[in-house]
Amino acid sequence: MTLLARLASDVQLMFRRPPRQQYAALCYRVKKKAGNLEVLLMTSRDTGRWVIPKGWPMARKCAYEVAAQEAFEEAGAHGTVETETLGHYTYRKVLRDGMKVTCKVQVYPLEVTNIAKNFKEKGERVIEWVSCDEAVKRVQEPELRNLFLAFQQRMAERLPNGTPKQIPAE
Repeated sequence: MTLLARLASDVQLMFRRPPRQQYAALCYRVKKKAGNLEVLLMTSRDTGRWVIPKGWPMARKCAYEVAAQEAFEEAGAHGTVETETLGHYTYRKVLRDGMKVTCKVQVYPLEVTNIAKNFKEKGERVIEWVSCDEAVKRVQEPELRNLFLAFQQRMAERLPNGTPKQIPAE
């Protein structure tokens, strides 16, 4: 590597910022009678792509508490959030000023027990319950797809009847 190339590489590394941290909830429910595992997807407000509820860190709140609050504010989902992360994924976010930043999103499972009739972002997003297989087809981020598949496998091992039944794709 030439001296000039090495200097250019070093300068680039100096200005590279670490990923911005966000926290998300993988909202799910298991239908009692049929045993169907469903996950909640919603559209983003800016691009309309399929995402899960997520947001920036909040003062005096643990990561899993932020995930639960975002699930309520963005989708009206109430429930029990796990304190251990399921994993993480990264994506590129375009900020209001047009700057693109990499975000690392820690994901916490949240078993939904209730959907509120009114919540902060009601009417700003499309919200749908889908199977994990359908969620994998809809989301763009490969690492998030893998989290849905890992979650589906984990739930299959936890449920008394074994593999949860998947709801058919629409």
